[in-house]
Amino acid sequence: MDIKQLQYFIEVAKYNSFTRAADALFITQPTISKMIKNLEEELGVTLFDRSRKGLTLTDAGRTIFEQAKLVDKAFANLEMELDNLLGLKKGHIRIGLPPIFDSRLFPKLIGSFHERYPNVTFELWEEGSKKIEEEVANHQLDLGVIVLPTNNATFQYFAFMEEDLRLIIHPDHPLASRDEISLSELCNESFILFNKDFVLHDRIISSCNQAGFNPHITSESSQWAFIEEMVVCKLGVSLLPESICRHLTDNVRSVKVVNPSISWHLALIWNKNQYLSFAAKEWLRFAQEQLKKH
Repeated sequence: MDIKQLQYFIEVAKYNSFTRAADALFITQPTISKMIKNLEEELGVTLFDRSRKGLTLTDAGRTIFEQAKLVDKAFANLEMELDNLLGLKKGHIRIGLPPIFDSRLFPKLIGSFHERYPNVTFELWEEGSKKIEEEVANHQLDLGVIVLPTNNATFQYFAFMEEDLRLIIHPDHPLASRDEISLSELCNESFILFNKDFVLHDRIISSCNQAGFNPHITSESSQWAFIEEMVVCKLGVSLLPESICRHLTDNVRSVKVVNPSISWHLALIWNKNQYLSFAAKEWLRFAQEQLKKH
């Protein structure tokens, strides 16, 4: 038995499918089927019930699955410790970033870090805050940028940016000439929001409710540039962070929102119970140092 057999077995158990597991591992189905068959013969037990209803773990399979996950985690920790000993001659860091904030900030940080540690690689995932929290909690990401508040029982965090949202409207809109506007004045507008994976989706709806109305939502998106284009096409109005507004075109106008203003607070999070590699720890220290200056 080797670690590769256990890792393949974990993937098949996770997907309840040889085909989907093979796709996830970028190997052929016959290869993974043969690997599992060899593992069953070596252990002397049947791991999966291959009935017409689908692939399910047997009692023995469930027991081995729990132990296999522990072995896989221990193996991953061993690899991380070896990275530590190599003094950052290599390493890989997985970071979740919401597409909703000025993403130019992090490429600059990564570029500066790369100058110090050229052999450390990065994997960047663009997701909403809710999805990023889920992936950091499940150890799929090492760190992530989210909108506060967060679950303090699960995550440690470093807060680094706070700003208000501004109303985004077409230049021909009757409110476009205003310097500021009360949120309640938007009760009859159609809204274009980020989708439900984004904390701002819930926050905007909650703020509108506090102002006395439930917003009429005509469209949702995961990209601020697409939201801008929909405002340009007069499909509705939107609310975007100040840092994003600085990069919008002259085809839209941004107006300050008051009574109430809507703010967001960004933070870098990591899992309290997750082992962070030396590379991830050094990136975290470097990012905190640079973001404090920012």
